[in-house]
Amino acid sequence: MLHPVILSGGSGTRLWPRSRSNTPKQFLPLVGDETLLQATALRVKAMQDVAPVITVCAEDHRFMVGEQLQAIGMPSGGILLEPAARNTAPAIALAALHVQQQDAQGVMLVLPADHLIRDEPAFRDAVMAGLAQAHAGALVTFGIKPDAPVTGYGYIRIGQPLDARVHAIGAFVEKPDVERARTYLDSGEYLWNSGMFLFRADAYLEALKKHAPAILVAARAAYDAATGDLDFIRVDADAFATSPSDSIDYAVMERATNAAVVPVDCGWSDVGSWSSLWEVADRDVDGNVQLGDTLAIDTGDSYLQAADDRLVAALGVRDLIVVDTADAVLVAHRDRVQDVKMLVDRLKAEGRTEHLHHRKVYRPWGSYDSLAVGPGFQVKRIVVKPGAALSLQRHQRRAEHWIVVSGTAEVTCNDKVFDLGANQSTYIPLGSKHRLRNTTDQPVELIEVQSGDYLGEDDIERFDDVYGRT
Repeated sequence: MLHPVILSGGSGTRLWPRSRSNTPKQFLPLVGDETLLQATALRVKAMQDVAPVITVCAEDHRFMVGEQLQAIGMPSGGILLEPAARNTAPAIALAALHVQQQDAQGVMLVLPADHLIRDEPAFRDAVMAGLAQAHAGALVTFGIKPDAPVTGYGYIRIGQPLDARVHAIGAFVEKPDVERARTYLDSGEYLWNSGMFLFRADAYLEALKKHAPAILVAARAAYDAATGDLDFIRVDADAFATSPSDSIDYAVMERATNAAVVPVDCGWSDVGSWSSLWEVADRDVDGNVQLGDTLAIDTGDSYLQAADDRLVAALGVRDLIVVDTADAVLVAHRDRVQDVKMLVDRLKAEGRTEHLHHRKVYRPWGSYDSLAVGPGFQVKRIVVKPGAALSLQRHQRRAEHWIVVSGTAEVTCNDKVFDLGANQSTYIPLGSKHRLRNTTDQPVELIEVQSGDYLGEDDIERFDDVYGRT
């Protein structure tokens, strides 16, 4: 069978303010109703003889991966947790070791979680075209036929044909300047490097052994010492930390003599910036993308996105990106969106938090939205999913008031356990052990008022947690 592997470790900083460290772009519905992760999983689900998808992700994102796959009815072949970011070569090594346990010569289809493919039949046809070479031991990648002199992608020069659709790789080329990119486009000999791969698990591990042995040693030690945690596979953090941080291109593909490429034209985009989203989205007669409650007059070739509860109006402008969220607004020229990371770096340097998470934060039990924050207080709207429970916990520096808006909550406060219904409230003193549980089949919504000299999320001491966060 074909073993799909989805790499979900990207941070998506160039799509700030929608993409944040705690909710990067692969978990957002940027194009269509599904998130990019879900669209990637559904893309392989439609293929024949495909094993359950294996996902490699950061530990902080594990619950989002699990919930989003579950929401589309996608069975999981394992969610491998990276203890630290070590780039794509070590991440794929973990997946290859996992595949080998199930299928000695299993073929892996490795896909980034955050790419867009609009012509999925063409993509599936390209995968089928590369299977024979992959079964024979080749390390196959997919090269996108370029339609513009783009400088933001690496390129692959096509080599000698291996069969009707597959070619040897002549060379990998770094991101070019505009003039060189035009030369590549005009020659017809170059493809964009898509970052998608097809190869046998044992062939990839053998290539690592030859070209990047330190990565293989670290990945094997980390995987051999892995433990199960709910639906997740936790590899050994200390062993994995010893791995070099290299991409698969640098560690393997650029050095391998059995690397091959399948040219494909499938409407591919890495959705790497707001301008690329503008290019792939539906535009009106003035060239505008308008999402949410927006109003545009004498405005052209712009991307306008409003938050849920606010109007965005544009007058007499062109070539702008305007993205509104609950706690931040981006206004940028379309020619400068590759530099959005500069804004994220400035937020980090100034000790701000808008690059980390949205005002509304998702947890495995539900979500909370910070409605108001001031000296010594914070007000949150909390929603707890049916059957879910927060951890048994206490705070050393804050007290809390809970007011139930809808539903029925089971409250634990020290040695007392009681139900709290709509329009009822309770007080959680500082230092008390407490828990909120939803034992019903309907969501529970409540308002939490925190008061104290420190209100950070790290003032949580957990004693028991169904999600393994103690």
